Amino acid sequence: MKSDLRALGIAHGLLLGLVLASPLVGPSLIRWGIEALFVITAFQLRLADRRWDLRNGWRGWVSHVRMAPGRLLPWAGIAAVALMAEPGRAQLALSVLAGVGMSELVVYPIAAHVLSRMPRAGLAIAMLLLLLGCGFAEPGLAARFVTAFALGLAGGVFWLRGPDGEARSALIAISGCTAALAAAILAPVSLPFAFPAGVLCAALALAQLSVVRRRPLPWQIGSGAGRIRPEQPALPSPPA
Repeated sequence: MKSDLRALGIAHGLLLGLVLASPLVGPSLIRWGIEALFVITAFQLRLADRRWDLRNGWRGWVSHVRMAPGRLLPWAGIAAVALMAEPGRAQLALSVLAGVGMSELVVYPIAAHVLSRMPRAGLAIAMLLLLLGCGFAEPGLAARFVTAFALGLAGGVFWLRGPDGEARSALIAISGCTAALAAAILAPVSLPFAFPAGVLCAALALAQLSVVRRRPLPWQIGSGAGRIRPEQPALPSPPA
């Protein structure tokens, strides 16, 4: 399962690298980085998985895992890094593993099936409710990670249902990301709500920017000396 949204994939890889290096860069930021990974991972999983209905049998329940089992390997490294970032405390590492297990084995098979039948307005309401759930859950707990995963999953379905290639949607998503950043800076008490909202808006913006249509160019084939262009009429000669 691969996504064609290169910008979003690059951002995901950079974020994963920062989380893995967080014990050296900033151990206090690892909780927020892991939460952002849950959002973006679920967003990309919904885009990469072409199913809209559950397959029959228990194999269909975990078919998204069976198609790309290596996708779960980085989470083992993240749990190990979480254990390094907080020596003597295994709560964060256990929360990561519990969050991944609940998200992959329970939330995704059920939520992907339910969300696929919701209209876009219903998806927007679901995302708002999930943002409230993230805000009221304590950072670093499995419940918040699972809610962040569901938020990213709803965002992926929301983007798939939206207009394809419109710059206006990208500008709205960028504005939402900017507003979330400003709210977190001006009112730090809003950080638990603003952070997941900003991450989701950033994922939507990167996804939309990857498919924004380019302006049409005049017809031409080839380049350089071998370029072929439509023949233009000759200009009239100046009067003698």
